[in-house]
Amino acid sequence: MNASVSIPSTFNLRPEAQQAPTSGIVDVFSYGRGRPGIIPLWVGEGDLATPSFICDAAARSLKDGETFYTYQRGIPELRQAIAGYHETVYRKAFDPERFFVTSGGMPAMQIAFRMVCGTGDEVLIPTPAWPNFAGAITVAGARPVPVPMTIDAKGWHLDFERLEQAITPRTRVVVLNSPSNPTGWTASHDDLRAVLDMARRHGLWIVADEIYGRFIHDPALTIDGRAPSFRDVMAPEDRILFVQTFSKNWAMTGWRLGWLEAPPALGQVIENLVQYQTSGTPTFIQRAGVAAIEQGESFLEEQITRAKRGRDLVGRLAETGLVDLPPPSGAFYAFLKIKGATSSKDIAFRLIDEANVGLAPGNAFGEAGEGYLRLCYLRKAEDLEEAVERIGTALPRLVG
Repeated sequence: MNASVSIPSTFNLRPEAQQAPTSGIVDVFSYGRGRPGIIPLWVGEGDLATPSFICDAAARSLKDGETFYTYQRGIPELRQAIAGYHETVYRKAFDPERFFVTSGGMPAMQIAFRMVCGTGDEVLIPTPAWPNFAGAITVAGARPVPVPMTIDAKGWHLDFERLEQAITPRTRVVVLNSPSNPTGWTASHDDLRAVLDMARRHGLWIVADEIYGRFIHDPALTIDGRAPSFRDVMAPEDRILFVQTFSKNWAMTGWRLGWLEAPPALGQVIENLVQYQTSGTPTFIQRAGVAAIEQGESFLEEQITRAKRGRDLVGRLAETGLVDLPPPSGAFYAFLKIKGATSSKDIAFRLIDEANVGLAPGNAFGEAGEGYLRLCYLRKAEDLEEAVERIGTALPRLVG
């Protein structure tokens, strides 16, 4: 989705490494980071620090000397807490043996792809999509196949005909991210059933990213305070791997803590891959994860409330007449179509220079995102109001 890094041929690197795409999000982040007064809305995190009760749990663990090698699959207390969290959210029983702790959502994703695809395989990704999907697939040796979504006045939609037409004898996996980063699109139960039926017919795996499942804004899609999930429509034998993270719900982006949900029969394979990746996630970080789940529901509810408020605030950008923005149904991103824009990256850099606001360029999320900018609205109202004013003032100069 982005150009690969140019390396002298004398180094003789493996193509899987050399072809890993550069992140267009990081490019903009690096360009504007540290500027006085900048409003940083470019990456997928809010502005609240990790709550003290989570930090205190990690500090206690360090004080107690929990600094040794640990369980490859995760400490039993955290795996049980994750299972209990799922039982509360999805209102059904979950076996702790389905959950494997990883050092962040990205390691969970990399393990998932390494299990189900490799050299010569293809993986379908509805786009615009988080660029790390393509990166993890490429590093695994497989080929990401972008499948553009469609958009109308109501928002983004999966194109099921296009998705099925993209399947070849080499296709092994379909990725589905709902609620979506960057578009905010959220799959309905009918959407999920259609993807699952397609995967069953063609013998495909599904890698499901439902990280933003608690951040749901559309009442028509909301089920007991969450988004629809494959867990609502799947059978036990379905081939679905769920990647998850503590980063978004509990403001723990810097902690690097996540989990992979998979059939228990894959446990030894996943344990082996954890061993050769990180040799396990530090126990003191896992203790923080237990505290996040067991004590963090009120904090998460605050995060959700802030996201809904932020969604309404940034919706005002449509009043400029220069932005198309169907209200996102989930997650905490606005994906702004800038009328007249020919280069998302150019506008993103100029907004830093001329408005001191940092947004992610839409083409970082694939060709289908060209002409768009992604704005993370999980921030305090004052910042968002100021950002909307600055962007509204600068846009006429940038696209006029």
